[in-house]
Amino acid sequence: MIRNHLSFFILLFMSPFTAYSQHTFNVVDGATNTRYLVTVDLSNRTVSAGSGFCVTFYQAKVLDGGIAFALRQNQEPSLKPNTEDWFFCIKPTSLGFYNPNDIIFVKGDPIDYSAYTQAYNQLSKAIKKAVITSAPTTPAPSSASSGSNRTFIVNGVSFTMVYVQGGTFTMGATTEQESEADDDEKPAHRVTLSSFSIGQTEVTQELWRAVMGDNPSKYQKSEDSVESVSWYDCQRFISRLNSLTGQSFRMPTEAEWEYAARGGNQSRGYKYSGSNTSMGWYEIKSGSNELGIYDMSWNVWEWCSDRYSENYYAHSPTSNPQGSSLGSYRVLRGGRWDIYDRSCRVADRDLRAPDYRNDHLGLRLVL
Repeated sequence: MIRNHLSFFILLFMSPFTAYSQHTFNVVDGATNTRYLVTVDLSNRTVSAGSGFCVTFYQAKVLDGGIAFALRQNQEPSLKPNTEDWFFCIKPTSLGFYNPNDIIFVKGDPIDYSAYTQAYNQLSKAIKKAVITSAPTTPAPSSASSGSNRTFIVNGVSFTMVYVQGGTFTMGATTEQESEADDDEKPAHRVTLSSFSIGQTEVTQELWRAVMGDNPSKYQKSEDSVESVSWYDCQRFISRLNSLTGQSFRMPTEAEWEYAARGGNQSRGYKYSGSNTSMGWYEIKSGSNELGIYDMSWNVWEWCSDRYSENYYAHSPTSNPQGSSLGSYRVLRGGRWDIYDRSCRVADRDLRAPDYRNDHLGLRLVL
């Protein structure tokens, strides 16, 4: 994968462009000699390459000797970054993540230096005209039907946050839940939420390892959901992730989780997330809902930030509820792959002590 290597190099400019347009380059991965098309989109402020790889950049500057893209919110673009910074750097002779001074030539590959120089000069002018020096304000390409999805990279591992537009919905024992609704899902009540972003998937084992340096999962497979993590473990993971990214990731509230699982303001009223049919998914990205969010029913239980209260819905705030102020148990949502279907409904609630670990407990991020 392109994200796993630290040096990439532009060999040939492929298409003309003007300010606020897409700019596509033919790139060779110096580690594998694999070719990729890398697209810089000044309008959406994204850099994409290969299949499904897309990152948002926050700043782009023309500096003496090259063009630098910062992929972190508070990072100053630089042509000489340290090994912990993620950046793109385009110079008149190379493009790379870490070592822009290394130049890789592919034997037998024709290089039109005049076209390359012209392309570099045009890109410089476009960036100066665009004055890209702040956080993105336009949506990035995504699988969601609306809003701004964002992809982050941590130590070579990427993950996507799906934008969920705020709105008002009925939470709890709605009609499609039928006779399976439990008492703690009642009464059904109206809740209004602000917009937020939620993980397209649960946190994977490879992301957990990239942040924490280990993999606590019983069933180890890098691309699958991390499990065997307590609520406290997840809080430590989130704290370290925020230190690495400069972001403010957190667990979802119970209301945010249910709203996203129901499909937000595009909900079709399904009993489970994205379906009325029992699926029993146990591998990541097995099934998505109306917003393109995967595996919110089955797979593994997902921790929420809220303290659990059986009667909370009787007095829950109508705007951005944060859960009970009393009690020590924490809320779990979504069910797991080997449990009764009724526990995988979008309205079902469960609870565990925050220090409890089991091979069916995972998490999903919110931003």
